[in-house]
Order: sequence, then C-alpha cells, then structure tokens
Amino acid sequence: MILSSSARRVLAVLTWAVLALIYVPLIVVVFNSFNTNQAMTWPPDGFTLTWWKRAWESQGAREAVLTSLQVAALATLTALVLGTLLAFALQRFDFFGKSSVNLLVILPIALPGIVTGIALNNAFKGIMNVELSLLTLVVAHATFCIVTVFNNVQARLRRMGGNLEEASSDLGAGIWTTFRLVTFPQLRSALLAGGLLAFALSFDEIIVTTFTAGIDLTTLPIWILNNMFRPSQAPVVNVVAVVMILLSIVPIWIAQKLSSDTQGVQ
Repeated sequence: MILSSSARRVLAVLTWAVLALIYVPLIVVVFNSFNTNQAMTWPPDGFTLTWWKRAWESQGAREAVLTSLQVAALATLTALVLGTLLAFALQRFDFFGKSSVNLLVILPIALPGIVTGIALNNAFKGIMNVELSLLTLVVAHATFCIVTVFNNVQARLRRMGGNLEEASSDLGAGIWTTFRLVTFPQLRSALLAGGLLAFALSFDEIIVTTFTAGIDLTTLPIWILNNMFRPSQAPVVNVVAVVMILLSIVPIWIAQKLSSDTQGVQ
C-alpha cells in the first residue's frame, strides 16, 4: 500500500507525538535528579549532585536494590529452566490439549497484574497457608517471567526445525550430545534474550510484588512508591528512578539485538 504525502506526514506527527508523550516525562525525571530546588520546579534552578550522593548513602535504597536484584535473578533462573522445558514440550511433541496448555502458559502475561497478585496472594495465604516471603515473591515473578523465555525459545525452535538434530542422531550422537553440540548453540542467543527480558520485567514489577511480598521485604519499586510523596525524599526518588531507567534499558536493548540476530539459524 502506497500512502500519500499528506498521510505520511500525519503518521509522522502522530508517531513523534506518542514518542514525546512517553519519553518527555522520563527526560524531566532525569533533569530533576540534578535540580538544586528540592521542590523540583521546572525548569531546574541549577545543577547539583547532592541528591545522587544522598541516594548512594541511603541504606533503604541500597537494600531495596539488592532485594530487587536477588528476586529478579532467582525469578529469571526459574523462568529459564521452566520456560525452556515448556517450549521444547510444546514445540517438539504432539499431545491432547496442547493448544490449551500453550494458552495457559502465556496467559499470566496477558492478565492484569492486580488479578495475578490477588490470585497468588489467595493461593499462598488461603490455600497453602504459606507466609509471604522472598520465596513467594520469586514464585510470583516467575509466573510471568516464564512467558518471555517461553516465547523466545519457542520462536527459535520453530525457525531451527529438527533436521540438524535428526542428522546428529543418525550419526550416532545421543540425546545429551545432540543438545550440547547442536541444539544449545543455536538456542543461546534466544535464551539470553529471554532471560534479559525476564530480568527487566521482574526488576521493576510492583503490582504483583505488593500482594506477594512479606511486610519486611522491600523491593526498589516499592521503596520508590513509599517515598515519592515525602518532600525530603522526592529528589532522591528521582535519582533512584533514573537508575531504574538505565538498568531497564540495558537488558532490553541487548535482548532486542539478540532477538534480531538470525545468523546460524535457518
């Protein structure tokens, strides 16, 4: 379909308007993290690194960062194992109810976070009678992190086909030898991309976390929510938000690069 010049201009204006709506507030947060005025007036009154120093010295912020990193790492590791196994099961084998299982696997990422959070809270406290803790939080995050790994691995398995694995088997290689020398090298970038996306999702998740974390467990998003309306902490919250932006951009950018890499996959 060929668009007229006026239609292209309208689409360009709409595209830039949407991008501005998304990114201008983020740019404001970045500038306010260096604003000398604690009230965060705009435009900034001056440049200072005071808030960055206070954020670095904040024990609560440091502990929240470590907690978020720990939860994200454990949830990502769980998602890598379970998501990969599910992708192999649904891509390599045919069985009754396969389409239903596929739907159930991807459903958690489509459900509103508050619904997932309430459901998991009821399951942990009402059905299993388990106290909310780091373990329940990791399990909760893994439920939606699995989807990103599953989608990446399943897409790669579809593109790979089974010809190389069959050839390896015909040449006498066992299952594990074939996986180690043939299958895994072709899956590495997909696994890394899925893992990075899962890590980014877990690191900044707040809704499900609110319902599944213990009262003594504070992740970075929860720390930000608890402090953003305190006047003395607002500039520090801006600094922490900038750090979160950077920590989220890097894995997503790497994952995008890896996902677009098609070398060696036919």
